[in-house]
Amino acid sequence: MNDPMTNHLWYLIPEAILLVGVVFVAIFGLVHNASLRRLTPAIAGCFVIASGVASVFVFAPDRMESAQFLFPGMGRWIGVITAAIGFMIIPMSVGHVDRRLEREVAAGRLRFDPLRASGGEYYAFMLLSLAGLMLVCTARDLIWLFLALELTSLPTYVLVAMSRSSRLAQEAAMKYFFLGAMAAAVFLYGFALLYTATGTVEFEAMRQVLTQQAQEGGINSLAIVGLVLALFGILYKLAAAPLHLYAADVYEGAAAPVTAFLGFVPKAAGVLAIMMLLSVTGLNEMATGLPYPILIMLWVVAVLTMTLGNIGALLQRSVKRMLAYSSIAHSGYLLIGIIAGPGVGYTAVLFYLLAYGIGNTAAFSVLSGLERRGQEMATMEDLAGLRHRHPLMAAVLAISSGSLLGFPPLLGFWGKLLLFIAGIQTGQVVLVIIAAVNSAISGWYYLKLVAVPIMAAPTARSEAVERGPTGWPRLAGVVLAAASLVLPVFLSWLVDQSEYSARTDAAMAAAESAEASGAGDATASLQGPLDRPSGS
Repeated sequence: MNDPMTNHLWYLIPEAILLVGVVFVAIFGLVHNASLRRLTPAIAGCFVIASGVASVFVFAPDRMESAQFLFPGMGRWIGVITAAIGFMIIPMSVGHVDRRLEREVAAGRLRFDPLRASGGEYYAFMLLSLAGLMLVCTARDLIWLFLALELTSLPTYVLVAMSRSSRLAQEAAMKYFFLGAMAAAVFLYGFALLYTATGTVEFEAMRQVLTQQAQEGGINSLAIVGLVLALFGILYKLAAAPLHLYAADVYEGAAAPVTAFLGFVPKAAGVLAIMMLLSVTGLNEMATGLPYPILIMLWVVAVLTMTLGNIGALLQRSVKRMLAYSSIAHSGYLLIGIIAGPGVGYTAVLFYLLAYGIGNTAAFSVLSGLERRGQEMATMEDLAGLRHRHPLMAAVLAISSGSLLGFPPLLGFWGKLLLFIAGIQTGQVVLVIIAAVNSAISGWYYLKLVAVPIMAAPTARSEAVERGPTGWPRLAGVVLAAASLVLPVFLSWLVDQSEYSARTDAAMAAAESAEASGAGDATASLQGPLDRPSGS
């Protein structure tokens, strides 16, 4: 595979699997046979798992020598995490899509009409968005990165609109779409300025130009402005301040499974894109560090995002809006690792994406698996005394909330600890102190999510809470809660994986050069992360 085009196509196998899955689920969602239509989620899940398994083999360490990506090992880590979280969200959607239509058809009161069915399209859009997230890892130029980000985002606009038949969902979809279009225009204009300042859209050539400019007296001011605009637009994907105001309305309007999807997939894509753009400058690997305007912007955004997110969550009575503001705060925590830069910072970011994705999805699985009089649970009163009638779901919500808070020894604690260590090691002590204060503030509403279901007395509203039409969302919640408890046992192994995946191509080349010269144990350090035994 010496041909560059053929070599790049090899790394697109996981995404190709998902695209094939899109065709299959779209077809199965339109067939007249009800038994075949019910297989649509299972088919989608199979293709998601297949793409995750393919990522392990496609991005094997022995093939990384020919890879020309900014982060050669990232595709393996992100592919596995994306497949795992996506596979958990798919069963959370069972029983929610086309619920009224399927009930009427099963009762014989209505004849199945493919034009009215949306189940196939729902899972197809979900697979397309997952493919977009994976494609971010293999971007080698600004055009590829833009298309990958839009492939991640555009399906989510439709998912919000089709997830519920209420006007609230339609309003949320419109807000999400128009603000998303504005953000896309902003970071695309930033890309245009970067091209103007460097004369290229390819990352490697752009990095050489920017590095040379920095050595000769400073980066072109046009490139700085372009980078600021690009980062500002991409921060919308993270729901980072000041582009966070849409999140609560969109999270509340969308169905719980779609809200869980929004809480992880666009956020992860945005984080990876920011890591790539900052690595293109080549400066955060040099003594000069990031340009001062970029550093100040990220610092201020991180502080505002953490603070406004946690304060906003304190004021909410709606569970979904509370978790929406919680998601905003976690974007601020992730920016600590972004500011810390390659090495320990990016390692912490990739690990935190895993911990946050599991905890956030587990919390929304409770909202997906339970309902009140055929509708989603809306307020904290609906959760009061949940342990009396649904003890397992109360336990899942307690574990997921504890992990999001960072309560030891849950997985979220180790993720937050790695971020704080990264900030301290890179001199961002003040930022870490602000994050620690915000984490303490978040304890109020997270502990409320733990205490109300377990300790509060049942109310008239909570007595009406019952199980949803299917047990798949509850099963997904139990699996994710168990993962938050069990995965810390393999902490060393997971950190090794994220450390390998966070290496830039320059760091990878330096390590390979050290190995070739027989330096130390470089061979062991370059061993594939998924090939290492646990506890290494």
